Amino acid sequence: MQDPFLRNSFWGTVLNYLSGHKLFIHKEEETGYAIPKKYLIIRDPIVEESEINDVIRVKSLADEEQIMESSNEPVNNDKESDSKSIIVDWDGFLTVAVYMGAAIYTPGVDQLIEKFNINQTQATIPLTMFVVGYGVGPIFLSPITENAAIGRTSTYIITLFIFFILQIPTSLSTNFAELCVLRFLAGFFSSPALATGGATVGDVITLPYLPTGIAAWATTAFMGPAFGPLIGAALVVRGGHDGYESWRWPFWFMAIISGTCFLILGWTLPETYGKALLYRKANRLRRITGNKNIVSEGHIENSNRTRRELVVKSFYRPLEITLLEPVVLSINIFTTLVYSIMYLWFEAFPIVFQEVHSFSLVELGLSYSSIIVGVVSGAVVYVPYMYQHFTKRVLRGDSITPEIFIPMAIFGSLLMPIGIFIFGWTSSPDIHWFPPLVGAAICAAGSFIIFQTLLNYMGSSFYSYLASVFASNTLFRSVIGGVFPLFGKPLYENLGSKKFPVGWGSSVLGFISLAMASIPVYFYFNGPKLRARSRYAS
Repeated sequence: MQDPFLRNSFWGTVLNYLSGHKLFIHKEEETGYAIPKKYLIIRDPIVEESEINDVIRVKSLADEEQIMESSNEPVNNDKESDSKSIIVDWDGFLTVAVYMGAAIYTPGVDQLIEKFNINQTQATIPLTMFVVGYGVGPIFLSPITENAAIGRTSTYIITLFIFFILQIPTSLSTNFAELCVLRFLAGFFSSPALATGGATVGDVITLPYLPTGIAAWATTAFMGPAFGPLIGAALVVRGGHDGYESWRWPFWFMAIISGTCFLILGWTLPETYGKALLYRKANRLRRITGNKNIVSEGHIENSNRTRRELVVKSFYRPLEITLLEPVVLSINIFTTLVYSIMYLWFEAFPIVFQEVHSFSLVELGLSYSSIIVGVVSGAVVYVPYMYQHFTKRVLRGDSITPEIFIPMAIFGSLLMPIGIFIFGWTSSPDIHWFPPLVGAAICAAGSFIIFQTLLNYMGSSFYSYLASVFASNTLFRSVIGGVFPLFGKPLYENLGSKKFPVGWGSSVLGFISLAMASIPVYFYFNGPKLRARSRYAS
């Protein structure tokens, strides 16, 4: 089968190897394939040793070839590290990016409390553990996706399979500690699909359209937490039968969904990382030519990478950049606040819509759709703005700075507290249930815009250390934000009143977010000076 979409997929690659390269073959493996001379071992005795160069860099793009010569060391075919290296470069790729994730167990919290004899705060720990696992995972797993020998798709599919397997014991949990540990592991192994999706989008979308592509991907990321309670509520209400504990059904549902995605994406999600594709192409050419001198950029990187460099890249540098760069630290704090508020709403919504307005469990799940409406509304505002002010200017060749993202960040920073205040002070028995949904939607729109603009600003400012700054942001916001639901209900209960149960609790968050709006304003006026003094800024 010659379809490039399938042969670059996970299962296509596996079956190609297991069949001895007879299935899902690449053009280099086809019968009658004419091997380009540049890939053949040079054995012409007329050629002087001094004329044979140590490195020949071959670049193939749209069937154009260019050979670049570098040094004048003799050939040694026994040791690749000392031999002539023929570097295989890019000649095309096909790709697709996928994002999937959901927070789904929360509608069964009351059953968890009864089953394991725990309190409300303890029942929130499985949510916290999942989010913390998602934050820790990229520190370990994201660097793997940037290793050319592994690539993105293999990491996605294998960790997705582990995530699928973990749903089975989670569904069968017999004690609370077991449930918490399994939720942490599920979050950990879900992190490549959640945290590295933006990198996959960057693999396949050119720079002018990258903010739009990232926004489309991030829209689904924001929608996940909103869909989870809705689906979970339906499963909990309808899932019980013959005494079966219906709180387990959301995990069985996730097992079905993740297992199905594992099978489908194994065929339909091709490798998108250019270095991984070229690494495999170089290996094919080495096999069919017998020329061990053929290498890709990934081969060279792996041969030169020391264990110390791997540790620095994966662990130390993200922490160093966070602590030493005021821009990164400020954005991490702001996005952590946004993230925390999103998860605090898992505690506020039941108070407002079940306790105050007597919604059923499914109706409560439906109330989270206001977040979806807000995210879509935010995207409708953000995408055209970025097209006009970023995409068109890049296409024209205009010079732009990271501060181009800041005006929209300021807008989102003002929109968010407005939504929080509306949500908090319209959540009352004397007021219809619709205004709090409007407030939630406005806040979600502002949150979406803040995330998009500030992460783009940070990525543009620290482009050379993109993986490290995003890993630090994911760790920072997920570990801290994941803890917030543990004290969400006490926050609202201690500050609430009978007439406005979440008014002052929401106001605390609103005032904090309003103060945080000063961060993008400060960046707008001082961004260039901050980058000039920075050790890591691009």
